[in-house]
Amino acid sequence: MRIAKPSAPFVALLLAACSGTVPSARPAGPLPVPGRVPVPDQPANLAPVRGLSAPQLIARFGQPRLDVSEGKGHKLQFVGPICVLDAYLYPPERGNGAATVTWVDARQRDGSPLDQASCVAALTKRK
Repeated sequence: MRIAKPSAPFVALLLAACSGTVPSARPAGPLPVPGRVPVPDQPANLAPVRGLSAPQLIARFGQPRLDVSEGKGHKLQFVGPICVLDAYLYPPERGNGAATVTWVDARQRDGSPLDQASCVAALTKRK
């Protein structure tokens, strides 16, 4: 049986760990504050949903399963026989106005991925 010879940096690390001294704490530098996070573009075929208000979504898809507000954001979730659609609404960045859809997520009822436009079409047909 052959025993490996420890390397010098490893031995130094072990000795430092056993020395009982703790390095002095230094204050952390300031964290950068991110600016506006860019939102990736969604498919053009979602144009009929983007920009709609909550009453317009309800008129199009019926009553939502979930209606959740957090801060300035608002999420409406619509469920059909084959898919779940989450529509995220936010007020305009400048000025006043109603919150409108800025982002959409879609998935099959079992959580599997699904084309968003297909889900929008399926939910529209069920009305």
